Amino acid sequence: MTATIMPDKGLAEFYQEHHSWLLGWLNRRVQCRLQAEDHAHDTFMRVLTAQDMQAIREPRAYLTTIAKGLLINQWRRSAIEQAYWDSVAAYPEPLAPSPEEHAIILATLQEIDALLDELPAKVRSAFLLSQLDGLTYVQIGQRLGVSDRMVKKYMARAMLHCLTATL
Repeated sequence: MTATIMPDKGLAEFYQEHHSWLLGWLNRRVQCRLQAEDHAHDTFMRVLTAQDMQAIREPRAYLTTIAKGLLINQWRRSAIEQAYWDSVAAYPEPLAPSPEEHAIILATLQEIDALLDELPAKVRSAFLLSQLDGLTYVQIGQRLGVSDRMVKKYMARAMLHCLTATL
């Protein structure tokens, strides 16, 4: 049974009531106490910045939703980082980027991922199939089950999105 927030309760009481539960929930998912504590902290920071904390009616569902989003973001960042390190491992030593370049490249890849994540799934897929796999619009249309004309619209939308994000 979950408790609901009463208008007279503050963040401290909300934290006391739900922190242990959230920490346990997170610990079962990440299986690392330190990571669970970091995610719990980040979750409560999001609650702190919520516009109307008093409107929370299902605190555990609310906390779970925030925590799941944070976990998904962390897993995506980890996947991007692993893919990057896998590609760098193939470089000969003299061509490998410096630690500073690694940090810049990883930050840029994460920004690109966040930018593309704002697009609808088919638009994002069309863009990636074109840019990374070099497929033609006809080939992309076949993969996505849409016409090549629709692929053109997807590509225009993706390119406009990328262009406006850089302005």
